[in-house]
Amino acid sequence: MAVPKNTLFRSADMSLTQLYIANEIGREVVSALGEIGEVQFRDLNSETTAFQRTFTQEIRRLDNVERQLRYFQTQIDKESIPMRPRHEFSNMLAAPSAAEIDELAEKSESLEQRIASLNDSYETLKKREVELTEWRWVLTEAGGFFDRAHGNVDEIRLSTNDNDEAPLLQDVEQQARGQNGDASGQQSLSVMNIGFVAGVIPRGRIAAFERILWRTLRGNLYMNQSEIPKPIIDPTNNEEIHKNVFVIFAHGKEVIAKIRKISESLGADLYSVDENSDLRREQIHEVNTRLSDLASVLRNTKNTLDAELTQIARSLIAWMIVIKKEKGVYQTLNRCSYDQARKTLVAEAWCPTNSLSLIKSTLQDVNDRAGMSVPTIVNQIKTSKTPPTYNVKNKFTEAFQTIIDAYGTAKYTEVNPGLPTIVTFPFLFAVMFGDFGHGIIMFCAALAMIYFENPMSKTKLNELVAMAFYGRYIMLMMGMFSIYTGLIYNDAFSKALTLFPSQWEWPSDFKEGQTFQAQLKGGYRYPFGLDWSWHGSDNELLFSNSFKMKLSILMGWTHMTYSLCLSWINARHFKSSIDIWGNFVPGMVFFQSIFGYLVFTIIYKWCIDWYAINKSPPGLLNMLIYMFLQPGKVDPSEQLYRGQAVIQVILLLIAVACVPVLLLLKPLYLRYEHNKARALGYRGIGETSRFSALDGDDEDGHAMNGGRESVGSDNEANAMITEDIGDEEHEEFEFSEVMIHQTIHTIEFCLNCVSHTASYLRLWALSLAHQQLSVVLWTMTLGGAFGFTGVLGVIMVVVAFYGWFFLTLAILCVMEGTSAMLHSLRLHWVEAMSKHFIGDGIPFEPFSFKQLLENWDDEG
Repeated sequence: MAVPKNTLFRSADMSLTQLYIANEIGREVVSALGEIGEVQFRDLNSETTAFQRTFTQEIRRLDNVERQLRYFQTQIDKESIPMRPRHEFSNMLAAPSAAEIDELAEKSESLEQRIASLNDSYETLKKREVELTEWRWVLTEAGGFFDRAHGNVDEIRLSTNDNDEAPLLQDVEQQARGQNGDASGQQSLSVMNIGFVAGVIPRGRIAAFERILWRTLRGNLYMNQSEIPKPIIDPTNNEEIHKNVFVIFAHGKEVIAKIRKISESLGADLYSVDENSDLRREQIHEVNTRLSDLASVLRNTKNTLDAELTQIARSLIAWMIVIKKEKGVYQTLNRCSYDQARKTLVAEAWCPTNSLSLIKSTLQDVNDRAGMSVPTIVNQIKTSKTPPTYNVKNKFTEAFQTIIDAYGTAKYTEVNPGLPTIVTFPFLFAVMFGDFGHGIIMFCAALAMIYFENPMSKTKLNELVAMAFYGRYIMLMMGMFSIYTGLIYNDAFSKALTLFPSQWEWPSDFKEGQTFQAQLKGGYRYPFGLDWSWHGSDNELLFSNSFKMKLSILMGWTHMTYSLCLSWINARHFKSSIDIWGNFVPGMVFFQSIFGYLVFTIIYKWCIDWYAINKSPPGLLNMLIYMFLQPGKVDPSEQLYRGQAVIQVILLLIAVACVPVLLLLKPLYLRYEHNKARALGYRGIGETSRFSALDGDDEDGHAMNGGRESVGSDNEANAMITEDIGDEEHEEFEFSEVMIHQTIHTIEFCLNCVSHTASYLRLWALSLAHQQLSVVLWTMTLGGAFGFTGVLGVIMVVVAFYGWFFLTLAILCVMEGTSAMLHSLRLHWVEAMSKHFIGDGIPFEPFSFKQLLENWDDEG
C-alpha cells in the first residue's frame, strides 16, 4: 500500500520505529538523525532519575564546557568585542569526532584559567590603582589643610573661634605659638597627645558619618573634609562613586582607634599622611611614580586580555553550536535503553512514514563511515498508540499554522484548521480593515520584508519588527485581501475611487444647496463594488451600516457552516457514525433552522424591489424575535412571503426537536454498545488494553508485536523489542460522565449558535470604525490644509501631509490593523474552531539541531 503524500490538510502519516544501534556509533547515529530533524525519540527510561542514566557524566562535562563558553561570552560582551554571527558558520552534516570534542574541552579549560588569571590580575591592579589614586587625593587635600593650619594660624584661629565644634584645633594653635617658630606640627600634636585619621568615604555616607562621630565622641573632635572633584571608578562593577576626603583630630589613642573602627564600618578607606611638608611631598612623588608604573602594567594586561578575547570571539559561536549539539545528542541517548548482553542501544521513535527511506539511507552512511560490520536495524512497529501530529510546513504556511498551534494541536489525522485559515484569517481581517490605500501600505511593507528576507533573518531585530517579520506572509495576504475589500467598499484613504460611471443621476433641475433624491439610470448598474456616489450623501451611513451588518451575518453563517462541516469530515474519517448522527446532523439542522433561515430572509429581502410593489421593507430583527415569542403569527406589514408563519413554525419545531436528539442519542448509543459488549464477554468500551511489544519469537526469529509482525530490514532476525507499546490506558466507561459531557456540549452548542452569530457583527462594527476614523483623520489634516491658498497653502499642505501620513501609519495601519487582526483571531479560535476542533492532540517534537539552535537564538 502506497504511503499517502504529506499535505497540510491532515497530519503526515507517522510510524513508530525501533532502532538497534551499536554502542560504538550511538553518538554518530543520533547526531546524523538530529541533522535530519525528522525523528522524535521516546523516553524509555522515564522511571530512572537523571543521575542514574547512562550518559550523565558526559552531560555534566558538557555542562561545564558550556559554562566556560558562557563565561567567555560574558567577558567579550563586557569588553564590547564583536563576535561572528551564527549564520556565518556552516551547518555541516558530519558531527565533530569525540577526539575533537575532548580537544575543545581541554582548550576551553586552559582558556578559562588564562582569562580568569588575566581578569584577576587586571582587577587587582585596578584596585591598587584606585587605592593609590585615593591616597594621592588624601595627601593633596589633607596636606593643603596642614599647610593652611601652620602657615596661616590667625585665619584658622578666627574660623575656630566662630565654630564651637572645633575646640581642639584652637588648642593646637596655642601650643604651636608657645613652641619655637620652626617646631613641626608633629611635635605640637605629640605634646598635646592629639592624633588624626585621614581617608576617603563615599559622599552619600558623609552625613551619617559625621552624626555617628559626634554622638560617639560627644563632640570631642575636629573634622575637616573636601570633595574629590572626579568620581572614583569601582573596579568590581565599573560603577562611578563620588567620594570625599576627611581628616579627623582627637585626643588619645583609644579615641583614634574608635574613629578608625567607625570609619571602616561605614566603608571608608584610611591612608597614612605625614604632617611634615617635605616628607609629604616625597610621599606624593612616590605615589605618582607607582601610579605611572601601574598604568603601564595595566595597559599591557588589558591589551593581552583583549587580544585573547578577540581570538576567542572569532570561534566562540562555533564552539557553542558544537557543544549545544553534543549536549542534545547525549540527552537523546539517555532516552535509549541499553542492552548489556549485546552492547546495543535500543531506541523507539516516531517519524513520518515518508521519511523512513531517508532515515535508513542516513544510518547506512553512518555505518559505512564508521566501518561497522553490524548495521543499525530499523524496525517499523505496528501499534495502537496515538501518534503525534506532524503538519508539514514551509515558510509560507508556518505563521498560519502557528496561529492554530497557539490554540491547540489537532489530533492525529484530524482535519488541520491551518489550511482554511490561510484564506479565512486574512479575509475576515480585510472585512474589518477594508481600505484600498491602507491595504497597499501593508502589502508593500510585507513585500519589502519578503524581498529582504535573507539579510533580515541574519539581523538582530527588536521584538515588534521580529514579530512582523515572522508573520510577513500573513501581512502579505492581509494586504492583498484589504486591497480587494477596499475596492468593494470603494474606500481609498476614506475617499471614493471613480473607476466607473455612477449608476445614480441627479434630476435635471438640481440646484446646489437644495436636497434632492438621486435616481437610478435606466438599465445601467455599477459593475464592481459600492457606487462612489454614496460617498458624501446624507444617507451614506444609514445605507452602509445596514449593508455591512447583513453582510457580516452572511459571512459568519458561511464560516460557521463550513467549520461545522469539518466535524462531519472528521467523524467520517474516524468511522464514528454516532458522532455524525448524534452531533453533526442534529447540530447542523438546529443551526440552519434558525440562522440559515435568517440568512435566507436577508437574501430574499435583497432580491425584492419593495418600492416597486409599494411596500416598505420588513424588519428582519423583529421577525426573528417574534418567531420565538409569537410562533405562527406574522404582522402583515412585516411579511416577506406567503406562508411565512407556517414555515417559521415548522422550522421552530424542527429546531426544538433537534435538542433532545443532540442531548440523548450519543450517550444512549454508547451505553447500548457497552452493555452489548459486556453481554458477549468482550472488553468494555474504553477499558485498558495492553500488550507487550514482543510476545515471543517464532522459530524463524521474526519479532511478533502483540500478534502483529514487525516490518523492518533484512537483518530484523537479530532484533529484540523490549518496550511495551500497547494501547494507552483509558478510564472505565461511565454513563454519567458521558451524559454530563454531552449535556454541556448541547447547552454550549445551542447557546453559542446565538452568541457566535452575533459575534460576527464585529466585522461590521470595526469596518465602520476604521472608515469613520479615516474620514476624521483626513478632515483634520489634509482636508483642512486644502482650504489655504498661496505660499501658506503649499506649506500647510506639506506639513499636513507629513502629519496625515505618520498618523495613518501609526493609528490606522498599526493600531487598527492590530485590533482587526486580534478580532479575526478570536473569530477563528472561538466562533469557528469550536465547531469541530478540540486541540488535544500530541505535537510532533523531533530531535532537530535546527530547532535546537532556533530555540537557543530565541533565548539569547
